[in-house]
Amino acid sequence: MRLDSALITCVCWILFQFPANGDDLLNNWHQWRGPEATGVSRTANPPLTWGEKENIKWKVAIDGRGTSTPIIWGDQVFLLTAVKTSVKDLSIPDPIDQPKTNFFDIKRPNAKHEYVVLCLDRNTGEKIWSKVAATKIPHEGAHNDNDFASASPVTDGNYLYCWFGSAGLFCFNLDGEQIWKRDLGEVRIGSSLGEGCSPVLHKGHLIVLRDHAGQSTIEVLNAKTGRTLWKQQREEKNAWATPLVVERNGATQVITAASNFVRSYDLDSGEIIWQCSGLTGNVIPCPVVDGDHVICMSGYQGYSAIALPLAETGDITGSEKIRWKKERGTPYIPSPLLYEGLLFYNKSNQPILTCLDSKTGEVLFGPERVSPLSNIYASPVGAGGRVYLTGRNGKTMVLERSPKFKVLATNQLNERFDASPALAGRQLFLRGAKYLYCIERK
Repeated sequence: MRLDSALITCVCWILFQFPANGDDLLNNWHQWRGPEATGVSRTANPPLTWGEKENIKWKVAIDGRGTSTPIIWGDQVFLLTAVKTSVKDLSIPDPIDQPKTNFFDIKRPNAKHEYVVLCLDRNTGEKIWSKVAATKIPHEGAHNDNDFASASPVTDGNYLYCWFGSAGLFCFNLDGEQIWKRDLGEVRIGSSLGEGCSPVLHKGHLIVLRDHAGQSTIEVLNAKTGRTLWKQQREEKNAWATPLVVERNGATQVITAASNFVRSYDLDSGEIIWQCSGLTGNVIPCPVVDGDHVICMSGYQGYSAIALPLAETGDITGSEKIRWKKERGTPYIPSPLLYEGLLFYNKSNQPILTCLDSKTGEVLFGPERVSPLSNIYASPVGAGGRVYLTGRNGKTMVLERSPKFKVLATNQLNERFDASPALAGRQLFLRGAKYLYCIERK
């Protein structure tokens, strides 16, 4: 082996063996739902107020469509988008001519899409690099409220992992060089609603969950090589809840929330440690950990929230070990916010907010209408003793992190927001249908 090749191999091995330390993770927003997967940044202090002409550090247009939350590492912002091209496959009928095959009348596109990874300068919004990870015609359509780039990327500060679902999984370094790629096959989402579960990275393991109308699976890959370490089939249908990784009781648990069961898998072996039923259909909110329990929610065709013990084994459905349960007012699309013992969540996709004591399940306030917000798809975030709740109509309400409902400010931007906010340092990032905003107090 040549000396320079040997050196590169050695450096890559070191980077994978020694990922970013805890302080690096806390000071960035490296994954969906932030440093600790709770929606909270303990180090960020974003502005209280903003508008189109107030506290906007930069605003840039993003080509294509994507609802994935951007992630932030150092001076770089990463996000995914899918750009429809003018190149068509004439053997596929134009969508307008295709017969109705599902409830929402969602048609398969016949145009090629570019699946793009973007890296922007955090200080200016200028593009540092852009890579087309794949070019293909989607094998099925997606709901108008979804798209073909809805999973958030994840990084450990050395490598960036980008998941475009049926279009593939890609690993880049932070300079935009592709390290590896995997085609994990196509899935069939019921009613062609589109994919959306984000990948999760933990100590060299990359977790990909695919719950859909076909054979659902959970797969864990070696983050260095992309090689599959283990894969398990799941008896689940449509669900989009991003998994959660927790180290408890001598095992690293991967918690997955879905309609039949909440399951805990052993990250190393793939064996199920425990499981519990109790959620409703089409589970989307991701689990959050509160000490020795995990809280899971759903809000489609009914409401459910359950606080489950992490130390059990086997099927604990109906067990007295379950800390608490709720059967009203839980979210459909947004994930809950767990902020120092207070659990905030909205009802279905409506601007109706509830706050619980996360340990006891006691309702501290709500259901409280948070007008003038419209429907809510974005998940709430928290920092600096404040809660940020963004509606689809461009309004963000800022609340005091408190067991009492106290509004601090309401802010307006001329955009539709479906993606969840991201926080880092003095900045708040909001990705809209057309623009990405960096908000910072001037």
